[in-house]
Amino acid sequence: MDTHAFSHLTPIGFLQTFVLELMQLCEASVGSQAEDIIERIAQSASRFFEEAYREEHGLAGTLSQERYADLIIGLKNHIGGHFAPVSVDAGRIEVVSSRCPFGDGVRHSPELCRMTSSVFGGIAARNFGYARVELRERIALGHPRCSVVIHLEPAAALAHEGIDYRGQDKAAWRGPEAVTLQSRIDERLHALWCQAKPCRGDPEELDRPILIAESAAMKGVLGAVETLAPTPATVLIEGATGVGKELVARAIHAMSDRSGKPFIAVNCGAIPESLVESVLFGHEKGAFTGAIEVHRGYFERADGGTLFLDEIDALSPAVQVRLLRVLQEGELERVGGQRNLSLDVRIVAATNAGLAQAVQRGAFRQDLFYRINVVTLFIPRLSERQEDIPRLVDLILRRLSQRYRKPILGVTPQLMQQLLAHDWPGNVRELENTLERAVLFATAPWLDRVEFSSPTPAAPQPSAGDSRQNWLAQAERDYLDQELRRCRGDVGQLAGRLGISRRAAYMKLKKHSLNPSRYRPERTT
Repeated sequence: MDTHAFSHLTPIGFLQTFVLELMQLCEASVGSQAEDIIERIAQSASRFFEEAYREEHGLAGTLSQERYADLIIGLKNHIGGHFAPVSVDAGRIEVVSSRCPFGDGVRHSPELCRMTSSVFGGIAARNFGYARVELRERIALGHPRCSVVIHLEPAAALAHEGIDYRGQDKAAWRGPEAVTLQSRIDERLHALWCQAKPCRGDPEELDRPILIAESAAMKGVLGAVETLAPTPATVLIEGATGVGKELVARAIHAMSDRSGKPFIAVNCGAIPESLVESVLFGHEKGAFTGAIEVHRGYFERADGGTLFLDEIDALSPAVQVRLLRVLQEGELERVGGQRNLSLDVRIVAATNAGLAQAVQRGAFRQDLFYRINVVTLFIPRLSERQEDIPRLVDLILRRLSQRYRKPILGVTPQLMQQLLAHDWPGNVRELENTLERAVLFATAPWLDRVEFSSPTPAAPQPSAGDSRQNWLAQAERDYLDQELRRCRGDVGQLAGRLGISRRAAYMKLKKHSLNPSRYRPERTT
């Protein structure tokens, strides 16, 4: 089976998440109404998958039975199943699975088996004119495995119970609200599909970054991005190195009316101090030795668009003054220049250190801080949003699988538990590096081990003069530990008990290396 054909498709869990979402929307519907909804989702999904498979292999016309079997098994395994063929005979195909793509939750929602039946039947009916799908065994009903038989000839299928599918997709809907729901289904399917595969739609849509937001914290960030993007507000993004600050900045740009203009990302800490002003604001010919021509700086190049200033706290006081003027006046003067240039640039800044503390130390101008800190988004560490890890793992593996042309399907449940338990001091960037090393040396489609390469730094030995400070720090840590246990890892509740903001609470926890997820009920043993 050609599993590589599906290495670039929708995320593992895509269909599961989407169907369960729709099932929640349709809780009031029962019986045939729920089945109709699931069937329409499956029919739409089957068309997308078949189209992608044909494009991947350059196929036209009717699929052979072997190609059909390869298609249905490949797509089911890509979304988390463990399907294998038993027989591919004239007019009859049988497959079995030892793992349901919907997980153990399928036992509580056996209606979801209709998804498998409709996807298999819909593709078969479009290619062979007829299909009858028989679900002989179902994990959802307590069987040890799933056994599915697809009959492609009506006469051979008469003696078997199952669901008939014919050349035209079914369209049985009840109630006027179904039309609206169908529209939402197709829109969502198409949007999710285009995140993983180029579509024939609006190209600007395809450039929007994929933000994984399964956790409550990241859903809040996603909501803030959606609210802030259409506005001209300056945004400050705070978070540790590797949490994805630039990705959030790109999302703000892509979802704004500036998306057709440049997005320029600058790491202020990586520019030599002697060149910062020239790099940011540009210079005129002859402004200094070696300036042999006019240079347009990052601000000019971002005109009309968005300029992302990462590690903004690294800017020198002199550059801070010039930056403040640009933000206040909307114009700049190149180094060695004699005239002002008007600009329309939106600033999104980022720091992995608290700017408020830098202001208190005198390392950052207070007036510039207020200009930048119109709205602050705080991105929590990866270890504090564990719900995002499975989706991140899937997304990263799909990209790595395509880059290295290796059919990596996912990670084993045991390895996923290790990934969830790891502290990830390097955050998403460390996760990417860890998985990339594992993929490079992988010999099987399912990763079962990775090499964690981030050692815990040794704590420096305190001097005698630091003893009191260390005692106070330890007392604060012990108090936070006690309160976290009382709050069962709820940082919002902890902030309320301490009388501080949620962000300040996260900073205190970070200072003392306390992971709130370890105090939550599901983490206890």
